[in-house]
Amino acid sequence: MNRGHKIINDPVYGFTTLPYGILYDLTDHPMFQRLRRIKQVGLSHYVYPGALHSRFHHALGALHLTRQAIEVLQMKGAEITEEESMAVQIAVLLHDIGHGPYSHALEGLFIPVSHERLTLAYMRYLNQEFNGQLSTAIEVFTNQYPKTFLHELVSSQLDMDRMDYLNRDSYYTGVAEGVIGYDRIIKMLNVHEGKLVVEEKGIYSVEKFLLSRKLMYWQVYLHKAVLSAEQMLVRLVEYYKEELEEKCGSLSAPMQFFMDLNLDQLSPDDLPEEWLVQHSLLDDTDVDFWIKSLLNTEDKVLRVLSKGLMNRKLFRIHLQKHPFSSEDRASILHRLNEDHKISSQLLKHLVIEGTETNRLYNDSSSEIQILMKNGTIQPLSLETDSELDTQILTRHFICHPKVF
Repeated sequence: MNRGHKIINDPVYGFTTLPYGILYDLTDHPMFQRLRRIKQVGLSHYVYPGALHSRFHHALGALHLTRQAIEVLQMKGAEITEEESMAVQIAVLLHDIGHGPYSHALEGLFIPVSHERLTLAYMRYLNQEFNGQLSTAIEVFTNQYPKTFLHELVSSQLDMDRMDYLNRDSYYTGVAEGVIGYDRIIKMLNVHEGKLVVEEKGIYSVEKFLLSRKLMYWQVYLHKAVLSAEQMLVRLVEYYKEELEEKCGSLSAPMQFFMDLNLDQLSPDDLPEEWLVQHSLLDDTDVDFWIKSLLNTEDKVLRVLSKGLMNRKLFRIHLQKHPFSSEDRASILHRLNEDHKISSQLLKHLVIEGTETNRLYNDSSSEIQILMKNGTIQPLSLETDSELDTQILTRHFICHPKVF
């Protein structure tokens, strides 16, 4: 019996609908509901206080845009069956279900695999529970389905995932540069020889989309203070797992499971089901509870990092295009040691050095394809008047305590 649909009031798109059936049942599943407790943009709320939206919001938004895109493509003659439509919607709905606490910030620290691989493990697990109803969605997600354009709606350089997170993150951070003309881009989509393309008259909207993505990365996702907070959190987990001989603080059961986990047991081809079940119980609240429990611990490294994160006393960060020289590092260490009386033993754990890389547009493969008015297909890089950021950009950083 068709029960109709559920109305959702989305602050970005207004009233949207969620049909009853498999999509509603998946959204209602505890593994998906967990996304309510995982922040979409990690620790960006330290800079943008409104950035507290969740992966749950984003998944529903991406689903909404996908449904719009399917309607446009069907109207233009693309053959999309009801089963295929449902499969791509399921794939989009679940595309981020593999994210762990604080999204990208802690990726790989609890289970050393990407969130995409975890997502696939979740989908296979749910497929068993839902008696094979996710089989086609899994083919779409892994790009094994013959109609490639369905996968490109889920994962490409112009997918519904990116379109929603730019709009949504812009809305919640208040960074207007991230706003894109998603509705026009979707109306300009088409299918040509099984591939997703953008009609020529939509090229300027695509250029704006890429520019917005560039600005959001450097202004929000890779903001200096956000990067500092993320590195402090990463160092806190690494120090606790690898350096601390006597454990302290309070951990929830799933977090205790991963802190004690022997990663040598990880198979390169399979993820133990117990690991997946424990991961499905892990979210931001477990990490926050653990950090609070460390505020008065005797270990000074744990105390500095936990208090810094809890009270927004973030490390100073130096960020530049070229690597830091040995003289640069020596100068920072000397100043911390002499001026602030931080011992060399502490500095070993509290001075964090590394790199961040990003590539905003890949012109070597899977380019955005433009359907020209004469019927030919051209890659965006050959048709745009704008300069595309196609190089891998690297930023080197050192972050350290300001004072004790």
